[in-house]
Amino acid sequence: MKQMPQEYYQRLEEIQAIDFVLVELTLYLDTHPDDDQAKQQFNQYAKYSKQLKRAFESKFGPLQQYGNSYTDANWSWGTAPWPWQI
Repeated sequence: MKQMPQEYYQRLEEIQAIDFVLVELTLYLDTHPDDDQAKQQFNQYAKYSKQLKRAFESKFGPLQQYGNSYTDANWSWGTAPWPWQI
């Protein structure tokens, strides 16, 4: 297994934590669609998630596939470890 720098794992863990918050807020909003504070939190975390992913990808390459992440000149998709490999 390819070993990545510690920063890779730290940033990835932060992304995973924020995306977990988004999953939980989604589930909550499915049953409480009129909760304006929860909607505001969802949008705040969604924006933060995008910022984290953009910063991650600028340093380590594409994080998502199928058009959710832009590619670099080297088509680096798949050169980093897969999520189940870390």
